[in-house]
Amino acid sequence: MIELNLLKFLNIEFPLGEENIISFVNTAPHRYKTYEILKKDGKNKRKIAQPSKEVKLLQRSALKLLEPILPIHDLAFAYTKNRSIKNNAMIHQNSKFILKTDLSNFFNSITPKILLEQIRKTNISVSSKNEELVSNLFFWKETRKDGLKLSIGAPSSPLLSNFIMYNFDNKIVEVCKQYDCAYSRYADDITISSSKNFYELNFPLIIKKILLEEFGESIKLNSNKTKYISKAYHRNVTGITITNDGSISIGSNNKRLLSSKIHHFKNNKIKDTNEIFKLKGQLSFAFHIRPKLKEQFEKKYGKDTIYKILKYK
Repeated sequence: MIELNLLKFLNIEFPLGEENIISFVNTAPHRYKTYEILKKDGKNKRKIAQPSKEVKLLQRSALKLLEPILPIHDLAFAYTKNRSIKNNAMIHQNSKFILKTDLSNFFNSITPKILLEQIRKTNISVSSKNEELVSNLFFWKETRKDGLKLSIGAPSSPLLSNFIMYNFDNKIVEVCKQYDCAYSRYADDITISSSKNFYELNFPLIIKKILLEEFGESIKLNSNKTKYISKAYHRNVTGITITNDGSISIGSNNKRLLSSKIHHFKNNKIKDTNEIFKLKGQLSFAFHIRPKLKEQFEKKYGKDTIYKILKYK
């Protein structure tokens, strides 16, 4: 059994004395600044809670201890080195039928209790003093009356959110193997696919049961975003289009939009520096997803134009 002694580790990293570290970390849940950003739908907003520089420093340091001992499933593709939304989509590119769903209010649903329970299930021991340290260092309080919850914006949250789903991922994968389905998860986005129509298996119900086993009522499926899609419809996995020939693409609409922007750039109609940097990022992403697209745009607009955008500083 592995012992998680975060207090000892932090005192080595920052030799301030254990009592001083405990005293500071006890105040950490209140050392956050919040702001809001628009969600993908362009209507609703998501609250981001960002810890202070001092809390971030401690969280990043703690990751050096946690990353080697907290398992992340191979089919969890978010926030993980050498894994991306492209890898996530490629798991499903040869499937005919796809189920897409996600988890409601995922990060903010994760509490210290959930994290500590999953740590114990992984055969890691934690003393009561270290349990308190874990709770205060990695979780925030929106108001003094609220309970502790994981924030969107802390450097430690991605690892912890992936870790707490490890047993869930394993259980879903085992069910998928029984029915010859493919599974992947990108943060709170869950995708299951197959070459066969698996609608009657009722995977949303299976997911709900496993969530209940692992987390009680804390983490729930977002039934409003659950969709079954076949080849007869536009298939999109975490923002990437899967074509009927089994390829992955940025989609025809995005391709046309990018082409238009390149045309405007070539004719000096884009003057705003921020817009050019945005185009640079969009092109880099598009070429990562669909490398052949670079040749197509170079042929249409000239290699020099594409080079100027990609090398823009």
